[in-house]
Amino acid sequence: MSEDRICVGAIAGAFGVGGLVRLKSFCADPEAIASYGPLRSEDGSKSFEITIETPIKSGFSARLTGIATKEAADALRGTRLYAPREALPSLPDDEFYHADLIGLDVFDAGGAQVGRIKAVLDHGAGDLLEIEGPELKASVLLPFTQANVPTVDLAAGRIVIDPPEGVF
Repeated sequence: MSEDRICVGAIAGAFGVGGLVRLKSFCADPEAIASYGPLRSEDGSKSFEITIETPIKSGFSARLTGIATKEAADALRGTRLYAPREALPSLPDDEFYHADLIGLDVFDAGGAQVGRIKAVLDHGAGDLLEIEGPELKASVLLPFTQANVPTVDLAAGRIVIDPPEGVF
């Protein structure tokens, strides 16, 4: 995937029979997903303008340009939607896009490399960093807090962690 695009949402299937979709937004302000211009599928083959209709459980019902039937909406189930990075707002120094964290090298406070960030998970109670490494038997989940992750250096491609005792 291109570094100049960020995943901002996903289509969860049809909503009703009139071509509306169930839209899940990954944005801090969920309704902002409609303001980032045309959104593209991961492979870039499809482009959609979004009009949010109503809030629903776990997202919105939304109308996408070119989608007029339930069958067409259902065919998009699972499609992830990407916005150009330049369309997204700048973030304060202590906030990061998940896409920027994935792949960063992870070091402990002593300078030893622990692994690499495999994924950033958000289950509603705060972000978790999924860290994998050759010395780890399985991936480790670390809450992404200032106490656990005192340093994020995007320019150097690394983070420094200070996990609670027993996490690693």
